[in-house]
Amino acid sequence: MRLDSAALEAALPHADLRPLLMVLFHYTGDEKWLNPPYSPRRNPSLIADEDAGLSPEIQAEIRATALAVLSQNKPPLITSPDEALLNRMMTHSLAETVPPEYAPMMHEQMGFTALGSQIEKPQKQPDQPIIIVGAGVAGIALGKLLNDLGLPYVILEKNEDVGGTWWENTYPGAGVDTPNHAFSFSFGKSHRWSRYFSPQQEIQDYISGKADEFEVRPHIRFGVEVKQVDWQTDERHWLLRLATKDGEETLVAPILVSAVGQISVAKLPEIEGLESFGGPLFHSSRWPKGLDLKGKKVAIIGTGASSMQIAPSIADEVAELTIFQRSPQWARAIPRYHETLSDGAQYLLENIPLYAAWFRFTMFWRYADGLLPFLKKDPDWPHPERAMNRINDRHREEMVTHIETKLAGRPDLIAKSMPAYPPYGKRILLDNHWYDTLLKDNVTLYDEGVARFSETQVMGDKGHHCTPDIVIMATGFEVTKMASRLNISSPAGNLSDVWNGDDPQAYLGISLPSFPHFFFLAGPTTGLGHGGSGIFIAECHAHYIASCIVTMLNGDISQMAATQAAQEAYMAKYNEGHADMIWMHEGVNTYYRNSKGRVYSVMPWRLVDYWNMTRAPQLTDYETVG
Repeated sequence: MRLDSAALEAALPHADLRPLLMVLFHYTGDEKWLNPPYSPRRNPSLIADEDAGLSPEIQAEIRATALAVLSQNKPPLITSPDEALLNRMMTHSLAETVPPEYAPMMHEQMGFTALGSQIEKPQKQPDQPIIIVGAGVAGIALGKLLNDLGLPYVILEKNEDVGGTWWENTYPGAGVDTPNHAFSFSFGKSHRWSRYFSPQQEIQDYISGKADEFEVRPHIRFGVEVKQVDWQTDERHWLLRLATKDGEETLVAPILVSAVGQISVAKLPEIEGLESFGGPLFHSSRWPKGLDLKGKKVAIIGTGASSMQIAPSIADEVAELTIFQRSPQWARAIPRYHETLSDGAQYLLENIPLYAAWFRFTMFWRYADGLLPFLKKDPDWPHPERAMNRINDRHREEMVTHIETKLAGRPDLIAKSMPAYPPYGKRILLDNHWYDTLLKDNVTLYDEGVARFSETQVMGDKGHHCTPDIVIMATGFEVTKMASRLNISSPAGNLSDVWNGDDPQAYLGISLPSFPHFFFLAGPTTGLGHGGSGIFIAECHAHYIASCIVTMLNGDISQMAATQAAQEAYMAKYNEGHADMIWMHEGVNTYYRNSKGRVYSVMPWRLVDYWNMTRAPQLTDYETVG
């Protein structure tokens, strides 16, 4: 692509100088760009200042040199740095030490190494197409890899389009809480995100576009729901019973993959009189099309992520908004959350080779593993009731100050909004004008759960009540169900029974004993509680499962399931890793833990650790049949 010098000159003032410095080094190979005085200042903010803390003179020199070098329209001297050089470049661009073990992972995440390029090519084909259940980001990632490998597959999707969670959750204010340039695939064409944190429709459009770009869509059957799955011992395959638009159907799966996700089943708590309410009452993920809220009295049950996005979006439209809160949540202030990317910034991302890769890296890193060490218990910390360690307490003080500043003059709201547990003990939320909303004259916050409904009222368990026209249940999801919602049975029994209802376990969060060649995408133990992107985890799983499939085909393996010993060893390591983590804090009540008090959802490891765990299957951890 030839660059227009005038357009480039107009765009360069909008450049983030960290990625621009790395682009200069790629193009010139000149070591000076990796040394003072061209050293950025460390800035851990999710959206850091573009000037990188450099002096005005150095900024001007970098931009002028970039204009001169890039206007020549010559290829870069360094197109794919080796891992040692990449590590040096990452460390310099961030002004912080990046451990060398991150280099292979980031080489792939930045697109220098293509995802799946290290998987051996299959020497034979399966007898029947591989079946994937779910066409969200995880199913699309695996479909893309299977296309690359030339393997047949079918994706079964109960909805009318791809996207999964992002197709279903269309409530006002729905959006991503991870910067988009990190919450995206590491492969494929660059996408023009309008903002740093984009709304639901833009994310849905992105996923839909990628299904087309990766040529996954032709493999998808929409409007198909899996009702039951049974292992056929003699045939050594799975038999699926489906509900389709045309009736019931059966389908054979030689290899079965669940990509249904953890937040696909809406959770409605058992509350007295729930069914008796006379007006519209619905879960936030089932928002009615064309719903008119203008001038209506609305109640929101819950104050999790969905509620914190919905309330600020509808408060100015409704006559009254009443919010019932069982427990307050910590919410971080995110400056520039609503900021759009300028045309100049977009020009650089779309036209400067390698700039988008480095821009993605800076966003990815700031929302990755940096927080994890501060979520571990310091046994010598004198205030374990309020924080895990000194840094965790500093984060707490910052969020306390934010709440007190935003709600100044309202000690009643401050008291209701101040959590008693350490920050990050529950999913951390972003302050999307939440506290500003609580101050509005037509908004009421009750710090209590709901005791019961009547035909016209919602009554709290402390005696407060309201008479809403509409009730929104922002009450979360049945996160423990995961693949068990497929009603799948093997020689070990039905998966729901194997998991004892709410105690899901799996080797690597991907495979199960006695469930032959059945794999999970987004399975138990693989959620992210400390940062990172769900799409990153989807890529880890897709790479591992594609490797397993090729291993089966090339090794003439007709049956493959994790051994009980492998799963037990993995789960012991997982549980041990959580022993001193914040999610086991006695003051925390989070959906990350089940009724037995065990964390089952989020991982205790760094992203890079799990990336290495899922590079390729170790056959010694599997029971195989030829």
